[in-house]
Amino acid sequence: MGEIVFFDVETTAPAGEGRRLQLLEFGAMLVCPRKLTEVESYCTLIRPADLSAVATKRCSGITREAVAAAPTFEEVADRIFGILNGTVWAGHNIQRFDCHRIKEAFADIGRPPPEPKGLIDSLAILTHGFGRRAGDLKMATLASYFGLGQQKHRSLDDVRMNLEVFKNCATVLLLESSLPQVFPNKSLGNLGMVTRSRANGRSCGVEACRKSPQPASPVIHRASPYKKDNIRKVMERAKEALSSARGAAPLNTLLRHSRSLLR
Repeated sequence: MGEIVFFDVETTAPAGEGRRLQLLEFGAMLVCPRKLTEVESYCTLIRPADLSAVATKRCSGITREAVAAAPTFEEVADRIFGILNGTVWAGHNIQRFDCHRIKEAFADIGRPPPEPKGLIDSLAILTHGFGRRAGDLKMATLASYFGLGQQKHRSLDDVRMNLEVFKNCATVLLLESSLPQVFPNKSLGNLGMVTRSRANGRSCGVEACRKSPQPASPVIHRASPYKKDNIRKVMERAKEALSSARGAAPLNTLLRHSRSLLR
């Protein structure tokens, strides 16, 4: 079973046409694919080439003064490469934002980027399977919906929140598919939604529009341990589990078989 690495980057805010976003922080968490628990983590601030591109005030607390004392990307590139290369990458909207920032950063220092074994983008998966029930699919909205607290816009905090949101969404879908007469599907279908970029813009001012536009369609590469159409397979497994354990209390049955949900 391949290792899963949830990761997230924080960057400078856009500063005009043609201006590149610069990495300010990288955070990653190695997750056990069998238990979906944290195995180890790594996080570092990164000093950009142009410190003037860092806003003097950010809601996340990543200040110009803080990154001025941080290592450059080149100084932490080996560690980041070792974490990401050959693993399954996971995160929220990583396909259109974070993955590109990593590739750009490695290109800037003249090195080939790490390559994933597979890719799990929770934004794409939830757009397809979870729908409008939380209002939209911004990480902050989903976290609030499940009572997980406020998004901090710090890499490692957001990565941990991402995993908890993903597990909560999967559980809701399992319940709805297992007992549709008791827990009717509340999804209002797929949606074009606002991602973390615009959320940052409304709540943080200078951190507006860091994240790229929403994906047009969900993408899950076959190399990922979470195979294509995973949500439907989760539903099918839940139905089979309940059928094989007929007569048991539904919640007890759910808990007994929950370990196999996302294999």
